[in-house]
Amino acid sequence: MGTAEQIEALRRALTRDGPPSSDFDLNKDVDLPLGRKLRPAGVLAAFQITPEGLDLVLTKRSSRLKHHPGQIAFPGGKQDPGDADVTAAALREAHEEIGLAPSAVEVLGALPAHETVTGFLMTPVLGLIRDRFDPVPEAGEVDEVFTAPFDHITDPDRYSVQSRRWRGRRRHYYTAPLGPYYIWGATARILRSLAERVQP
Repeated sequence: MGTAEQIEALRRALTRDGPPSSDFDLNKDVDLPLGRKLRPAGVLAAFQITPEGLDLVLTKRSSRLKHHPGQIAFPGGKQDPGDADVTAAALREAHEEIGLAPSAVEVLGALPAHETVTGFLMTPVLGLIRDRFDPVPEAGEVDEVFTAPFDHITDPDRYSVQSRRWRGRRRHYYTAPLGPYYIWGATARILRSLAERVQP
């Protein structure tokens, strides 16, 4: 699939119906409390255009962080009072975390929001990086910025289900390892949802 076809596949994915995803998709025995309060957040799935096609920009969170240390994640975070919406939050956080200027991103749209076990309603915003981008990891927040090939993250066969004990019970989750990077949890679940949507 060439670059133009990959971009068209992303645009098509945004028009397709499908249920929202959550960290509980594979854990049906979890009883979620009714009326629970979820905090809005936005994450940016930003794709670089390379001679070989699209590459998704991801981060490896700092191992010194209190929450999710060392995990692979999209740049992004919770919506602040000054953010117009979750898209603005995703763009602001990407600028802070990896030095990606909002003006360099063509926003394509957003996938359905994803509920996390940490109480966030996280909206994945898809975008294309249209200008030169030299990552600048935020000290203390991001250990590394790297890219994942479009063909890897949009291939459903790359994903497998693993499990571990968490808070006294067995929790199942998706994984999509890429070389030294262990993509799992919410990031892998969102990417698998995208993979399902880009299929012909």
